Amino acid sequence: MSAVLPLGASLYDRVRRVIPPIEWPTFLDDIEAILALKRERNAVILAHNYQTPEIFHCVADIVGDSLALARQAMSTEADVIVLAGVHFMAETAKLLNPQKTVLIPDLRAGCSLADSITAEDVRLMRQRIPNVPIVTYVNTSAAVKAESDICCTSGNARAVVESLGVPRVIMLPDEYLAKNVAAETDVEILAWKGHCEVHERFAAADVRELRQAHPGLVVLAHPECPPEVVAEADFSGSTAAMSDYVERQKPPRVVLLTECSMSDNVAVKHPEVEFIRPCNLCPHMKRITLANIRAALEENRHVVTIEPEIAQRARLAVERMLAV
Repeated sequence: MSAVLPLGASLYDRVRRVIPPIEWPTFLDDIEAILALKRERNAVILAHNYQTPEIFHCVADIVGDSLALARQAMSTEADVIVLAGVHFMAETAKLLNPQKTVLIPDLRAGCSLADSITAEDVRLMRQRIPNVPIVTYVNTSAAVKAESDICCTSGNARAVVESLGVPRVIMLPDEYLAKNVAAETDVEILAWKGHCEVHERFAAADVRELRQAHPGLVVLAHPECPPEVVAEADFSGSTAAMSDYVERQKPPRVVLLTECSMSDNVAVKHPEVEFIRPCNLCPHMKRITLANIRAALEENRHVVTIEPEIAQRARLAVERMLAV
């Protein structure tokens, strides 16, 4: 028995491989309301690759990794941006679109990396290690970005580091990303001890067990994973790079060592690929739901604001990254 309602049939076609028919009617009312509200308010929804399929494929206008969202946020002509992701992403969207209203559906959608470092930490590091450029991962607060020389993402970190033309840099706050980039460049990288609570849980033994259980498995790992996990993988890259790898190589059987929903979102376009799904869930990403996206548009909540002096300096660090 199909539970798909006729009005939502075309939308359901996008996600039928990852959302059971019995669940679809529970999403449809919010989806239809969100689509109407976007038209009424001239709003767009930016959704990170870790959002659930009913958000990513059914209501989002712009999707991708943090770099893609940062870039495309600048080109939107909408009056309102709803960030379906975590708070630092909403801040970045606001930095690049200071005249637009940016909404985050749940203020509790944070990030373990962003929480691992403060602006005061960065100032102290400058005092202790002077004259060394500070490269800050976008997974940080605007206040931390404001204390930095340039930002980076997991997709462009090596290019950013090497663009500075110096023998030594400080990279904050993800220790594993810093170590994985250091293995690919001659630039000496000093790291902070921050970790992503999703990626730090993967272990090299997990990769070996997955390969044993699933012969012929291709392993793709996010560079926020520990270096020993990246060393065991067939490929390491940002969420966008992993998606591109599947698109380009079409491996018969693949595992993405990253947040749970990434596999669902990539699998939608690749029925010929078998996705093995060890699930490390990001509790912060999962705070974003259709219901609170709808409420954000209905009630104009929660408006993202940044102090002008902080915004000016943080914007410069992000713009320097985008210029690389």
